[in-house]
Amino acid sequence: MSEQTNKDLAYDPQDLERLLVSRENVGDVDGMAALYEPEALLDCGGGRLTDGREAIRKFYGEVVATGRKFELGEQRAAMVCGDLALTSTRLPDGTVTAEIARRQSDGTWLWVIDQFSISSGVTSPARAEGKNLGRNQTGSHSGN
Repeated sequence: MSEQTNKDLAYDPQDLERLLVSRENVGDVDGMAALYEPEALLDCGGGRLTDGREAIRKFYGEVVATGRKFELGEQRAAMVCGDLALTSTRLPDGTVTAEIARRQSDGTWLWVIDQFSISSGVTSPARAEGKNLGRNQTGSHSGN
């Protein structure tokens, strides 16, 4: 894990999106994967599911290698119930994401489930082409 990854932990579920985008922008693939529980599930779109932190790390490595940069979207207030939280962001292209985070024993939050698109503002082919619109860029958190 990078030095930045160790410094910036998510003590609020709302922090996860910002941390993902900032880490992607500097190419910190390990830091991106560190935002997920070891057995997390990532829905990358197009019927592609990525299961487990190591597979998520590999997926984000591919995304970072393209040179695309994620953008922050309009984050909705998290819905928190005990140790679970539902987070969601409307990306610059209109796509809406949904994530479930779980509070860890040290008080930090990690994503358990991450779905890039529950509602789309653009057609799926545009997102699949990796347009620089936010997380949903071929599997990210601000532009598909």
